Amino acid sequence: MNKQYLKEEYINKINMIAIGSGKKIMAIYERDFDIHEKKDESPLTEADLASHHHIINELTALDAGFPILSEESADIDWDERQSWQTYWLIDPLDGTKEFIKKNGEFTVNIALIHNHRPVLGVVYAPATDILYYASTEIGAWKLESGILEQINVASRAEKNIRIVGSRSHQSEAMAGYLSLYPKHEMIPMGSSLKLCLVAEGKADLYPRLGPTCEWDTAAAHAVVNAAGGNCVVYEKEMKEETVELRYNTKESLLNPYFIVKGPVINE
Repeated sequence: MNKQYLKEEYINKINMIAIGSGKKIMAIYERDFDIHEKKDESPLTEADLASHHHIINELTALDAGFPILSEESADIDWDERQSWQTYWLIDPLDGTKEFIKKNGEFTVNIALIHNHRPVLGVVYAPATDILYYASTEIGAWKLESGILEQINVASRAEKNIRIVGSRSHQSEAMAGYLSLYPKHEMIPMGSSLKLCLVAEGKADLYPRLGPTCEWDTAAAHAVVNAAGGNCVVYEKEMKEETVELRYNTKESLLNPYFIVKGPVINE
């Protein structure tokens, strides 16, 4: 893959696409909107679709020639998808439940996947106007209130491990995992912002021991990696192996359980 796609000039174009989607989302967020139910019983709003169409149209106009997989157009046969080496993976509105609750914790996620790994990621939180972006070439960055700063995972966890978790999803497996850290502080958060908190050093761990899809994680995963962290498969982690979460390796688009973490955890 040409490294021009991982340079700041090109990533800024993706940033503008995400911000443009955010504007369309917020226009709907500020008024009443219809809520529909998808086949998997997850909610769908007109904001999901408005963002989806905007991103698809804008990425196509960039003419990079990469195929696009979106949560709202995921019915692409495995026979076709398994041949993809490089492709866009997007979640037009991650955290639809948080959007419906109007708590602001939702994001636009755009990732570029190459050889099953996220090499570019843009995460935009339109309600707070916070932008995270990263690539393997430029590192991880956060733009908030006009201030741009490079971000990194925490170099060392404090005695009370800061663990970020979902507002809308919990599981028995999560409770069991938390018992490994009797001294911990729980930080509730929605959407891919959970991974971003680890990337910027505001949390030490994000264990996701419940269902997610590949578009939920890819963009923020790129940010975590570029910030010096890892997103590893939970089952392997419990066996003291380190296997990074990978994308488009199977017919199912469900992720395995995973752990997002910085480099050092003090027991």
